[in-house]
Amino acid sequence: MATVVWRATVDDLHRVEGKAELVGGELVLMHASGGWHGIASKNILVSLDRHAKKIRSGFAFGDNIAFLCDLPARHSFSPDCAYYVGSPPDADFLPMAPIFAVEVRGKEDYGSGAERRMSKKREDYFVAGTAVVWDVDPKTSEIRVYRPTNPEAPTIYGPGTQADAEPAVTGWTFPVDELLA
Repeated sequence: MATVVWRATVDDLHRVEGKAELVGGELVLMHASGGWHGIASKNILVSLDRHAKKIRSGFAFGDNIAFLCDLPARHSFSPDCAYYVGSPPDADFLPMAPIFAVEVRGKEDYGSGAERRMSKKREDYFVAGTAVVWDVDPKTSEIRVYRPTNPEAPTIYGPGTQADAEPAVTGWTFPVDELLA
């Protein structure tokens, strides 16, 4: 008897109710978020959106937006916040990875398994063309800024500092003290 292997497609991603990514031929459903996650994501998004409008370049996106990519084991990202500089968006998924991605940790994002998953996702972001990835930890009020030039050694910003997203988002900084403000 032959085994039939079903591989999810971008069309399947369109039909998902809720947040998901297309990874390894499977739809990976994302967990619902808690309060700290929501506040931190919103505060970063509002600041990033203001900057994009001020400089009249790029688009700031919040949660549950699909960015397509064409990697061997990944075909989409759905960051918590993102900055995109491609063609103006329409009603469909965005056709490429964002230049800047923000991943805000939730309750399930701690421990060795979570660290491996997040490291692999950052690696995928960089291969897809993302220039900066933030790993935001509301529990410790830290923002770890990863860049493809040194993906295992983030710049860490804590309370009282301003995190940046250079070279992806020129001239923008975010005060870490405003994560949960």
